[in-house]
Amino acid sequence: MSAIIQANPLEKLSQERLPTGDSCVLIIFGASGDLTKRKLIPGLYNLACEGCMNPQFEVLGIGRTPMSSEEFRKKSGEAAVKSKDTRDFSESGWKDFEARLHYMVGDINDSHFYAQLRVRLEAMEKNGSSPNHLFYVSTPASVAGPIIEGLGAVGLNRRDEGWTRIVLEKPFGRDLESANVLNDMVHAVFDEKAVYRIDHYLGKETVQNILVFRFSNSLFEPVWNRNYIDYVEITAAETVGVENRAAFYEETGALRDMVANHLLQLLALTAMEPPIAFDADSVREQKVQIFRSIRPMGVEDVARFTVRGQYGAGVINGKPVPGYRQEPGVNPNSATETYAAVRFHIENWRWAGVPFYIRTGKRLARNLTEIRVHLKPTPQALFANTSSGIDPNVITISIQPDEGISIAFDAKRPGTQVRTVTVQANFSYQASFGSKGPVAYETLLLDSMRGDATLFTRRDEVEAEWRIITPIEEAWTQLPAPEFPNYAAGSEPTSWHELLAISGNTAERAIG
Repeated sequence: MSAIIQANPLEKLSQERLPTGDSCVLIIFGASGDLTKRKLIPGLYNLACEGCMNPQFEVLGIGRTPMSSEEFRKKSGEAAVKSKDTRDFSESGWKDFEARLHYMVGDINDSHFYAQLRVRLEAMEKNGSSPNHLFYVSTPASVAGPIIEGLGAVGLNRRDEGWTRIVLEKPFGRDLESANVLNDMVHAVFDEKAVYRIDHYLGKETVQNILVFRFSNSLFEPVWNRNYIDYVEITAAETVGVENRAAFYEETGALRDMVANHLLQLLALTAMEPPIAFDADSVREQKVQIFRSIRPMGVEDVARFTVRGQYGAGVINGKPVPGYRQEPGVNPNSATETYAAVRFHIENWRWAGVPFYIRTGKRLARNLTEIRVHLKPTPQALFANTSSGIDPNVITISIQPDEGISIAFDAKRPGTQVRTVTVQANFSYQASFGSKGPVAYETLLLDSMRGDATLFTRRDEVEAEWRIITPIEEAWTQLPAPEFPNYAAGSEPTSWHELLAISGNTAERAIG
């Protein structure tokens, strides 16, 4: 009898057809920049290949670099070939896609340019283009002011026929005051429902799966609280240094760059209450409630519950690398942190007394983004005398590079004696579905075309995050600065372990 080979039934689910976006013209400000080349164009090409693009979809790139639409298409094609995010690139597929690409030279600081843009869009509409406009500000939101005001001045912020939306890249300000100013500027021109503040972490498959894991499985939700959970770690580690972002990083640092948005969003999804529905306002309202439950720190709290570091020279993957102060474009006496760790406390009924530890850094030993939920030990160490030690259960949600979820629990070793060992139950996206799914920007671009703001941040979310982060930044200016550098590339500051030890929590996973 011949063997029957069964295909993985879950793999078929990964091949389900994605929804189609609305018809629109996507106007990209900063189209000649790095983000457009590395993320936006590959993401749009993938969506087109998946059949997610409305036939009436086009891109109008705006940039200061002089070039024709033909040159823009050629450069975009070269970038798509090189990008690791591009799937199944083919000449025929690109030829079909590039016909949707157009380019227009423009200076965002020139108020006269926006009248020219309006004329160009009106001409495109007369020739059959969509009346819907999706403006993508592929520049830091901190310099988005002239674009927002320019669009409003010529009436491109609203349409009598069709819709208008605007996508803003992070960072949304650099502190609470600047975030308020930016939001006021945006709201003077666009309605909040038309504003899509993009955080690419929210587009990652495993990040979206946090809510499904928590609220669709009765096995986990009953223990997701202070009665059973000891503490939570959220880690985002990178092996790379500052690379070519020295000017940006010198002004930003690790706390603003990662904690103020990405990692606080992961904390909120891990800790939030179940929403009444899976829609934009319901989900975002519960995240805001978590941010409001985190008490802003005073100077003494910051001294006790935060760690900042800066990498020195060291070794990454067997190769020597320079310290941060030796990187091109960095002040040789820089006090900018490349590592930040914070212990947060959520003061609500579910989480009272449970510390949430967040850490992020550059030039660490490995690339790793994960959430680790440490459950409390059992009340009685029943097998303590017959094992090498009983470890509490840990649930690990791996966001990158290996997307999946694992659960550590104890099992009996084979043999005549009762001896225990910690084992892992693992779920892998790659093994279960045969692919990692769409990359983050694909999901978010498609959602912005469809008008689904669930995975985008709302004004009050942004401001609530800065109410947490700004007091830490202000306290760091008052406290004695660490003697930088205080960790060698390929390691992390030893004070991280001291931060954990405040509550006796020492079982964290090493980044090395």
